[in-house]
Amino acid sequence: MANRIVTISREFGSGGRTVGKHLAEKLGIPCYDQELLEKIAEESGLAKEYIAERGEYTPRGGWLATAFADRSVNGLSIQDYLWTVQRKLILEIAAKESCVIVGRCADYILDGKQDLLKVFVYASMEKRAERIVKLYGETGDSPEKRLRDKDKRRAAYYQFYTDMEWGKVQHYHIALDSGTLGVDKCVDIIAGLY
Repeated sequence: MANRIVTISREFGSGGRTVGKHLAEKLGIPCYDQELLEKIAEESGLAKEYIAERGEYTPRGGWLATAFADRSVNGLSIQDYLWTVQRKLILEIAAKESCVIVGRCADYILDGKQDLLKVFVYASMEKRAERIVKLYGETGDSPEKRLRDKDKRRAAYYQFYTDMEWGKVQHYHIALDSGTLGVDKCVDIIAGLY
């Protein structure tokens, strides 16, 4: 039997990471989120904190800044090198076991794989702002500005490496509004589809 993979793409603050973790627990399979960061750090030799900040986001200057970034690993920018390592690890994990993979363009990397369920988790700006203030606390920026900035950077990264529009429903099998449904109901729905 082929390994069954669920990829969770998500808007910042939507609870997609939590959905992924709870789903994996419910299904009794591994969830790769922070664990994937650790594997990428181990494979690349770069610090986990650096990868967490740069791994799903293009630099603030966008694709142009990426194009002119310092070339440092085998003639690749650090960002391109991270993409190569990340892609290799995601393919290896999917070949090895059934699992949930959160973010990291896994939906694109594994596209066409048999037994793949691609999920997008989103919520209203109001619900996401409320969630990030509760989870991460206040900062100098308004919660809405933080959300827009993170989502914009994720979208740019996704566009740069996949040439596809992040969050566009046609790229996913299902899109769930966690603000309306709640995390537990999202988990139940995905588990039912799995």
